[in-house]
Amino acid sequence: MMSAICKQRVFLNRGLSSICSLNAMPKRSFSDVEFREGSNSSSCEMHEVMSSTITKDEEYDIAIVGGGMVGLALACRLCSMQLTKELSVAIIDSNPALKSRVHFKKDEVPHPRVSTLTPATISFFKEVGAWEYIEQQRHAYFDQMQVWDYSGLGYTRYNARDVGKEYLGCVVENMVLCDALLSCLQENLDFQKAIHNARLASLKFPSQFRSTITSKEQVQPMGDSSRVASSGNPIEPMHSGSSVKLCLSNGKNLYAKLVVGADGAKSHVREMAGLKTTGWNYPQNAVICTVEHSVENHCAWQRFLPSGPIALLPIGDKFSNIVWTMTPEESSTHKSMTRDAFMEAVNYALDYGYSSHPQSSFLDEFVHRISSLYGYGTASMAEHFQVPLKVTDLVSERMTFPLSLRHALEYASKRVVLIGDAAHVVHPLAGQGVNLGFGDAAALSKVIDEGLRVGADIGELSLLKKYERERKAANLTMMAVLDGFQKAYLLDFAPLNFLRAVAFHGAQFITPLKRNIVSYAMGEQKWPLFT
Repeated sequence: MMSAICKQRVFLNRGLSSICSLNAMPKRSFSDVEFREGSNSSSCEMHEVMSSTITKDEEYDIAIVGGGMVGLALACRLCSMQLTKELSVAIIDSNPALKSRVHFKKDEVPHPRVSTLTPATISFFKEVGAWEYIEQQRHAYFDQMQVWDYSGLGYTRYNARDVGKEYLGCVVENMVLCDALLSCLQENLDFQKAIHNARLASLKFPSQFRSTITSKEQVQPMGDSSRVASSGNPIEPMHSGSSVKLCLSNGKNLYAKLVVGADGAKSHVREMAGLKTTGWNYPQNAVICTVEHSVENHCAWQRFLPSGPIALLPIGDKFSNIVWTMTPEESSTHKSMTRDAFMEAVNYALDYGYSSHPQSSFLDEFVHRISSLYGYGTASMAEHFQVPLKVTDLVSERMTFPLSLRHALEYASKRVVLIGDAAHVVHPLAGQGVNLGFGDAAALSKVIDEGLRVGADIGELSLLKKYERERKAANLTMMAVLDGFQKAYLLDFAPLNFLRAVAFHGAQFITPLKRNIVSYAMGEQKWPLFT
């Protein structure tokens, strides 16, 4: 009996000595640390299976949760600025594709998920160094846009020359955008260490930290910042008062001074931080797909139909992207149609369906005379309505998704901030959703840079509220405009149809109004003011 007790004491002493010696050893992970003594002794058999895994928590200045386009864009921008490039940044996303580039083939059919980038967004991509990678892949600039409705009463044509520009925007596949941003990051970041392929399991804020040590327990050091009680219970690191603890699904714990929620409309960061939202679901779904023409498309087309708008966007070569808004029942029907039936439905919606093409009418003359009376002469009289290109083939799967409007009541709390769809979700009728997200990334990186210049804590609420004030005003304005358009075209009412026609003609023939609309849509003007 005494022999067995002695062997147990030897085992425990060696185990405690091993734990105490970790502080003096190089920083690394230890696993399967086994202590064996007297393997033939029954008194020690229960200790043979004892093992422990000890991993050092990782510390970052900023943890970006969400490796989509907006989250990656923020990381790229932080890496490209003089002060912020010194910050340590982690990107948390469970998508394994984040750790490797995608190689596109020129002859591949474009993916249905695309984004229409404004000139302001393109400038942002050039600033961070990602645009050069997009130029190596498929993309399509467009310098014209035509908008009209199903009544045949009015239309508007926009041209880049109206604002002295070469193009109105550029359509790029989402996969190409992500790949370009990843390529940019690989050149400016310790990429493999920065990407954490895991899901965020929980957030723990400084005020929630609790020590599990009792008054009788002794604290043993474990590296520079982590501690463990003699009972084996972990104690939060000494730095935790200024950091948020991120617990990941792979068992890792990260600490960050600022957590950025870039994890989409169903943001876990937003939920864990207790940031509330307001909004509603639209009685509409969007159907998206890739189609082909007999010639190349250089114009963005959009027609407002009774159930929602349909857009035809150039994507390069002879391909275009369809974004068609309709009721959920109609979307189910159109998704299950045969290829030929669907193409016929698209051509009907874009061309000869519902009414004849808009023609010159008394409204043209009326609006033109009013604009001339106030000195708003315009060359737009020569920009006649054009028939959209005919769709000759459906070359991709048809995808559908529900539409909604959501807005976070607050974008920031202490050490947490929201960007992109985590902060706001808009109707896709003008393709502005992702551009608003890139605007968030640009504004947040600027605020962080300004904070560093004056020695501020980048997670301090007063600093983050500066970002919130700027972006909330811009985002709410765009949301109101898009929601107004969506609601205005859901009603088929003769007087309202006439008013819509007047609005189309006003945008077509009144130069300041047209210039303002184009500049605002391009992201070069903050507010939709009449100038």
